[in-house]
Amino acid sequence: MIFEMLPAAVVNGFMFGAIYALVALGLTLIYGVLHIINFAHGAMLMLAMYAAFYLFRHFGIDPYMAMLIVVPGSFVFGYSIYRWVIGKMAHGKDENILLVTLGLSIIIQNGAIFFFSADQQTVTLPYSYDTVSLGFVYLSLPKVISFFASIVICSLLWLLMAKTDLGKAIRAVAKERQGARLVGIDVEHIFAATYGIGISCLGAAACLLLPSFYVDPFTGNMFVLVAFTIVVLGGMGSIIGALVGGFIIGVTESVGGLILGESLGQIGISLIFILILVFRPTGLFGGKT
Repeated sequence: MIFEMLPAAVVNGFMFGAIYALVALGLTLIYGVLHIINFAHGAMLMLAMYAAFYLFRHFGIDPYMAMLIVVPGSFVFGYSIYRWVIGKMAHGKDENILLVTLGLSIIIQNGAIFFFSADQQTVTLPYSYDTVSLGFVYLSLPKVISFFASIVICSLLWLLMAKTDLGKAIRAVAKERQGARLVGIDVEHIFAATYGIGISCLGAAACLLLPSFYVDPFTGNMFVLVAFTIVVLGGMGSIIGALVGGFIIGVTESVGGLILGESLGQIGISLIFILILVFRPTGLFGGKT
């Protein structure tokens, strides 16, 4: 029976792995340029999910259409938070940034409990229970939409980094921030823009998650733990690594849940995390620093 269901588990793993990759993309981009771990990542994902939820509840805006509002809003929020809070309070020290983002995470999560309560919230769309048949498996339509949307967004981010002047400036600052200053690049602006882009990836992921997942003040925690594993697996700062790592983790979780049961399905993720740290600490696509 397990072997008969294995192809379906793999396909479902790819579906969810693409969204995992999108969450991890923001994390790996921020690390690649700022060289810090954004401890507020999960809290900001949760905040973006609440934004999409209330746009649906009060204005009837489909979560997928809400991306047109939530993604730009997330960029402005991320840019502003870095430029006028994190950057100001860090005083140029990376260790201070870690503490500030940790503090932001605590403030955002407790603020969400106060304003939104700890109840789980979900949305029901006209097509929530529609399916797409592949012959050997039926896939939820929202998951299919989220999968392809995640691939498109990852591709657009790669094009931004590879083909635009902003992307070149971001890569220059990531390589050598002092050299970037010497050639006239506004490094603080690039830091803030990178942080904003990372948070806008969370905004997109939030809108893609909401049709098939719930939101409460603690939702972001489970996703950010998986995102950390993906970043380590794919390689710190690697966009391709985040995408491939997301697929690997998604399939591992899905197959592990099939074999071991839902409550033990994430054991495989922990095992991969340990093996990568032991045998390839730089990740699949990471380089030595």
